[in-house]
Amino acid sequence: MTEQNPPTVTDEENVERALRAGLEDFDLSEEDRALLERQGADLDEESEESTRPVVAIIGRPNVGKSTLVNRIIGRREAVVEDVPGVTRDRVAYDGEWSGRRFTLVDTGGWEIDAQGIHLRVAEQAEVAIDLADAVLFVVDATVGATDADEAVVKLLRKSGKPVILIANKVDDQRSEADAAMLWSLGLGQPWPVSALHGRGTGDALDALLDVLPDKSTVSGAYQRGGPRRVALVGRPNVGKSSLLNKLAREDRVVVDNVAGTTRDPVDEYIELAGKTWRFVDTAGIRRRVHQTRGADFYASLRTQTAIEKAEVAVVLIDAEESIAEQDIRVVQQVIDAGRSLVVAFNKWDLLDEERRYYLEREIERELVQMTWAPRVNISAVTGRNVEKLVPAIETALESWDTRIPTGRLNAFIGEIVAGHPHPVRGGKQPRILFATQASTRPPRFVIFASGFIEAGYRRFLERRIREEFGFEGTPIEMSMRVREKRKQR
Repeated sequence: MTEQNPPTVTDEENVERALRAGLEDFDLSEEDRALLERQGADLDEESEESTRPVVAIIGRPNVGKSTLVNRIIGRREAVVEDVPGVTRDRVAYDGEWSGRRFTLVDTGGWEIDAQGIHLRVAEQAEVAIDLADAVLFVVDATVGATDADEAVVKLLRKSGKPVILIANKVDDQRSEADAAMLWSLGLGQPWPVSALHGRGTGDALDALLDVLPDKSTVSGAYQRGGPRRVALVGRPNVGKSSLLNKLAREDRVVVDNVAGTTRDPVDEYIELAGKTWRFVDTAGIRRRVHQTRGADFYASLRTQTAIEKAEVAVVLIDAEESIAEQDIRVVQQVIDAGRSLVVAFNKWDLLDEERRYYLEREIERELVQMTWAPRVNISAVTGRNVEKLVPAIETALESWDTRIPTGRLNAFIGEIVAGHPHPVRGGKQPRILFATQASTRPPRFVIFASGFIEAGYRRFLERRIREEFGFEGTPIEMSMRVREKRKQR
């Protein structure tokens, strides 16, 4: 059999065009048509992302920059503590106001005469100004303008960037006089704001939009969304806290042989392989939520919430013990939540050859439906192979974000159907009419067919799609829409 050349882009586009035309012969709902019309919109959005204007938030330490970030993006994403210097690097988020989208960059506090780590923070803030289209300069109105604030003003004037002066911590009308004192900085009107309560933020953002360009002059400077979120999950006492401490290279979390030491998820920002990751150490998931009571019950609920807030979950399994129903249930929770997945077998260094042999058999039997999940054999105590977690996590996240062009997807499914058509049932053979990837995170495919597609054939399609396009480390959702031919009038 001679090897065929892969179809060109033109061929794939022709396939897609022909299949779309054929769909007009079938009864389509409004939802169907909206889905089909939306194809390509996501690609336009990706292009739009690269040209979104960039807004840097600058100010001294502890003036409320991260609180303002959280207020603007509408969720608690940036780290907020009553300790100066919690934010050290530039972190970018997606922001939106009045239908305008922009990239919001949180920075560490800028200080004059900074040394050591504080000098690095100041340098990052200066870079943020250079890589911004506009600046939100945050000043603590209750303290007033300081020498450091005056130094920032000189830096901002030198940059030539539009500046909106935010007078933060103006929690009531009586404090507005404090904000008025900031006219002395010479940056124009100070906008009285309470980032904590939301007071005045709308007016300040309206002023920002007035000076923000339609398209960025520094496009592509930032990866959006802040650190990727990783949940460490598993049944109690599998070593989640020990692993977090090993990754952090210090004791951040209490570790004890008593199961259930951790009850509240603890967020930790850890630098690995040159990137900052947000790890969540979760309470061990119990047998069943309804069989637990008191603090354990709420710990289980919080663990489920941690999975849903994460982008990827690392499920730890104790390699010394037989794979239990609880382990499988935890993995299934991650899949049901639509999160990307890495399976880590902990305490691997304690296994003898016999246990390793039986564990491999257990994996083949119990995790047969999750063969697509990357697997890492580690020791949280000794640190063995923990460095392999990052490549596995990155692979899972990349798959989770992957989108397949509609033309390429349909050309491939056409080849599958030609080689292995759906079985004939009751004298009829359902025909696949069109396929499209409706979304990512996780990848979700919608397949239009002329008749019912059996579960076995769906699994066959998913397996072949994985073989062709990868998707290692992410669940795939496939939904079928059976549509009948429109009756001739």
